[in-house]
Amino acid sequence: MRIRTGYEIAYDCPDPVPMLLTLSVHPSRRQDLETPDWVRTDPALDVQQYIDGFGNICSRVTAPAGRFTLSADFIIRDSGEVDEYAPEAQQHAVADLPQEALVYLLGSRYCETDRLTGLAWSLFGATEPGWSRVQAIVDHVHNHIKFGYEHARPTKSAYEAYTEGQGVCRDYAHLAVAFCRCMNIPARYCTGYLGDIGVPLVGVMDFSAWFEVYLGGRWYAFDARNNIRRKARVLIARGRDATDVAIANTFGTAYLVGFKVVSEELAEAA
Repeated sequence: MRIRTGYEIAYDCPDPVPMLLTLSVHPSRRQDLETPDWVRTDPALDVQQYIDGFGNICSRVTAPAGRFTLSADFIIRDSGEVDEYAPEAQQHAVADLPQEALVYLLGSRYCETDRLTGLAWSLFGATEPGWSRVQAIVDHVHNHIKFGYEHARPTKSAYEAYTEGQGVCRDYAHLAVAFCRCMNIPARYCTGYLGDIGVPLVGVMDFSAWFEVYLGGRWYAFDARNNIRRKARVLIARGRDATDVAIANTFGTAYLVGFKVVSEELAEAA
């Protein structure tokens, strides 16, 4: 399948402000691009890119004073298959995990394992280790948190999402990631595009958050917000939590004045 994907994000900047951006399609999906995924700026500026410590493509730019717009509009191909289902996938003993997975066992800015470990074991200690345990975590988080954009808060952590019982997709992901880590399952936060393709319309299009766990020698995607197997995920970045994959870090004052995200299926090319 073909997906038209992109964004338009506008800021008002009282003064020039350096920005670090995580907006480009992840390197693992670059071969699927049918048209280029450029970070365009208005006014036109030189955009420098690098690969961060988590393997994501990041961009550097200094926005001038005044109105500054970031945009992209591209087509990417996708298999059209829903998230993989592997109920036989086993949980690894910590001693047997590869070194690159170990960082995803640790607490992080938004995933406070130290505050949630006792709760996690009381909730999930009796579940079967492996896929069943992860699914039990997803089910619990999905049912515990009430979704609402009015509940969004950039400082909200997994512990706060649990105690408040409300949030947006990043809060579902943070809480599920934290619970998995508490149960010794490596889990990493993901952000990207997930349009209403193959499902009823669910609201205003935005960047989406889900997570991946390491089971049976590989990573699998899970989605506590939707709790159904979805298709047409377009990964942008992975990290420990939202800190590592923020769409923009601004080093100065920049007022967000416009935000639009697109992810829609296109007809096959003739």
